[in-house]
Amino acid sequence: MPQNASVKKPQQASLDALYHLVRDDLKRVDTLILERVKSEITLIHDIARHIIASGGKRIRPALTLISAQLCGYNGDRHIALAASVEFIHTATLLHDDVVDESKLRRGLATANELFGNKASVLVGDFLFSQAFQLMVGDNNMRTLRILSDASAIIAKGEVMQLMTEGAPETSIESYLQVISSKTAALFAAACELGGVIAENDEWADALREFGIYIGIAFQLVDDALDYSADQETLGKTVGDDFNEGKITLPVIYCYGAGTRDEKAFWDRTLGNLQQKPEDLHTAIMIMQKYDAIGKTIGMAERYCEKARKTLDVFEACPEKRAMLDIVDFCASRVY
Repeated sequence: MPQNASVKKPQQASLDALYHLVRDDLKRVDTLILERVKSEITLIHDIARHIIASGGKRIRPALTLISAQLCGYNGDRHIALAASVEFIHTATLLHDDVVDESKLRRGLATANELFGNKASVLVGDFLFSQAFQLMVGDNNMRTLRILSDASAIIAKGEVMQLMTEGAPETSIESYLQVISSKTAALFAAACELGGVIAENDEWADALREFGIYIGIAFQLVDDALDYSADQETLGKTVGDDFNEGKITLPVIYCYGAGTRDEKAFWDRTLGNLQQKPEDLHTAIMIMQKYDAIGKTIGMAERYCEKARKTLDVFEACPEKRAMLDIVDFCASRVY
């Protein structure tokens, strides 16, 4: 395994308080999800169960649930909406793993590795259909718009990322636009829903901003971890982004500051995907030289601080503290 870039990580934050508050609602969400993926078509059932049961922290649906609690919502609409959020997320994971030819996710074999690409794409489509049925079932145009818009933005972000692959000269602005679309859009929708169903526009707007900032921060940390974690803690193959030619912020920092030879290295390995076994090690050494991982984590921390400030409109309470814990977790997480 190549030497990893050195990143000083803060003490791991805990999401225990969050999951204690949403525990009962999250059980209801999981029950609804499992009911919706029951099918007489064995392949749909097997793939859906595989990816849903493979772990994950359910942060996106938990955000919908805790946001609804924070806003004092007392009905049942948040359950189906949180399930819809998780279906959208799970469908995009299935499609992403096919596009990226990924073999591991959360330390387990991906669905495309086990069942094949065609089956994974089609079951991903099935999960999207379940998400939209749940949206329509809420019988509210505003929540339908929020989630359908998020789905469209995510798809746009994935295409934008595809267009930047192999282009290490990509600007930071373009990179942030990609991750704002492909990652932060669903975080934003998940959070906004809590304020919308509580019928408080000020809170809905604040929660949407919170979701945008925390979503960007999560993706920044993910991109740093791809070059700085080990496979056991990362839950996927270390260096996947490098092997796939993905242009992430650590690469952009290095390319902008690099020498002619270093730029040629990135052009060869990421632009042309002509990689040697030792190239990942070289990439990590260049990142250490320019503190690219530290700078990426630093930007994530700045977005975390923005997320904290959006919650100033809420009075102190256990639900607000739980959302602040999410921010702290993002800044310190290790998978």
